[in-house]
Amino acid sequence: MSMDCRRISLPLERAALADLHAGDACLLSGEMFMLRDAGHVRLLAELEEQGSLPYGLDGATIFYAGPSPAAAGRPFGAVGPTTASRMDFAAPTLYRAGVAATLGKGVRSAEVIEACKETGSIYFVATGGAAALLARCVVSGETLAYDDLGTEALWRIEVSDLPVFVGIDTQGECIYG
Repeated sequence: MSMDCRRISLPLERAALADLHAGDACLLSGEMFMLRDAGHVRLLAELEEQGSLPYGLDGATIFYAGPSPAAAGRPFGAVGPTTASRMDFAAPTLYRAGVAATLGKGVRSAEVIEACKETGSIYFVATGGAAALLARCVVSGETLAYDDLGTEALWRIEVSDLPVFVGIDTQGECIYG
């Protein structure tokens, strides 16, 4: 069985997001950021203090993941998607501040769906349980901030052909029903 995948270059072009639809299979290549729960708390505090997104996050994709140490000649041994609903407290604010997309696994709240519609942002879904496979798509990675948080630090990563699906599109359509 063959599946057509849309090749998407990161950072995302906002205008191109409207062409993506819930359920579309995509391969992401380019720069994105990784951040989890504790890092989101700090990022929201910095956003409130500064009034704009720090670290080049405007227009960016945030991957909800925590990497394991380097292995097999790759920057990380495993990079698995975290349950996205854990970041629902922060996602609407970050979309409104300029984040173009988020990436994780699982369903999102009605507030996140509404924020995607309002801001023209999207939510990508990665397959859970495939962390070692997804790590093969990470070309490089560096810690940008919150190093003391370990795997929940803010990372800038470069990916090549990272397989995802559009979970929520800019119209609020959702693969979860």
